Amino acid sequence: MKAFKSILYYLYFFITGIPLVVMALVIWVFSLPFDKRKFLLHWFTQVWGSFLFASVPSWRVTVLGKEKIQNNQAKVFVSNHQSEFDIIVTSRLYAHFKWVSKAEVFKVPIIGWNMWMNQYIKLKRGDRKSIMQMIKDSCRALENGSSVFIFPEGTRSKDGKVKKMASGAFVIAQREKVAIQPVAISGTKDIMHKGSWKLNFRADVKLDVLDEIPYEQHKDMDTNEISYLVRQKIVEALQS
Repeated sequence: MKAFKSILYYLYFFITGIPLVVMALVIWVFSLPFDKRKFLLHWFTQVWGSFLFASVPSWRVTVLGKEKIQNNQAKVFVSNHQSEFDIIVTSRLYAHFKWVSKAEVFKVPIIGWNMWMNQYIKLKRGDRKSIMQMIKDSCRALENGSSVFIFPEGTRSKDGKVKKMASGAFVIAQREKVAIQPVAISGTKDIMHKGSWKLNFRADVKLDVLDEIPYEQHKDMDTNEISYLVRQKIVEALQS
């Protein structure tokens, strides 16, 4: 039964995605002359993601600390990574940013097309040249007034425990002299476990936006120290 319901949801995901990606295309074309940051298209993408999550009433989500996000300041968002559904759930933040995502996702029909139109940032894991390009693209986005959102663990956690965080996000924050906004995500691992395509249709998800770490606080720290600090803040939030 779980497999059957999962297949139905995936079909629903892609069938509803056809008219939604057409709407995204219209917004993209309409806003080309005046919206260089793709603010409107990203907002629509977050509405889209929120709609997909809300389509399953037994998936409940609580958002805490949303008022801590200062949308008038570009920053680096960092979060733990439990599930593919983390991206959909964070739509509920309604904050403007560019996703840093693995390059393979850009090849997925509908989803990848929308990501390309939004000018989200590609990353090939383990490819040094791609990592350097990701850092350059992220810095350019910040300079243009858009925040970036990165999962520093690099890949999803199998057991929900927060793994060691790579330094890329923190290199970017220091290079561009911007704040770091940690976000703790819990409960998405109960929807979809790593290594499985089957979905669970009961989950209590929590998004906890933590106090940002101003540039003045982390500017004299090395990236390993920042990584440890951010990881500890997220771990403490998940345990509270």
